Amino acid sequence: MRERRPERQRRRAQEFESFVAGAAGRLLGAAALLTGEPPSRPAPAAEELLTHALARTYAAWDRLHGQDPYAHTRRELTVRFARTARRHRRPRGGPLDRLSPQERLVVVLRLHEDLAEEQTAAQLGLPTERVRTLSLRALAELRSRRPALEPGRDAAPAPGLPQGQEPRLDQEARPGQEPRPGPAPAAP
Repeated sequence: MRERRPERQRRRAQEFESFVAGAAGRLLGAAALLTGEPPSRPAPAAEELLTHALARTYAAWDRLHGQDPYAHTRRELTVRFARTARRHRRPRGGPLDRLSPQERLVVVLRLHEDLAEEQTAAQLGLPTERVRTLSLRALAELRSRRPALEPGRDAAPAPGLPQGQEPRLDQEARPGQEPRPGPAPAAP
């Protein structure tokens, strides 16, 4: 016998609420990185972006049958951001605010969401080489404008590296290989 409509809607709402309770924090973090808003203050643009993505996911909830709702919501988030990227060009004080919207998309998907270059390229509709180029350019930009240390304070070295060295992406990776972390070159 068919399930009653109100009962099915209630079960659907409970499933969706459970999903949101588990994933909303990470998705809001990704949205804040995309919009360039600082994590220490309220992020209205990120909340709006996430609300639209979650609304689209809820509308498609019955059609997701076995698909990952997190991946669907992440896709909706990136599509919505790409459509409204012009709103997010001005600096807002966030960690990625000096990157272009396309560079932010790539950095968030590659580093925050830990997607492979091929997956990122497929999601954004870009060639893999373009994703690699955007990643390297964005990382170089972030490293070039790192805030200066306070006088008398040393930065903690990255785990496994001697003092004064930091991890970097090896730009000489062979085609089809991921860039490998390696030690930074010694300063002259």
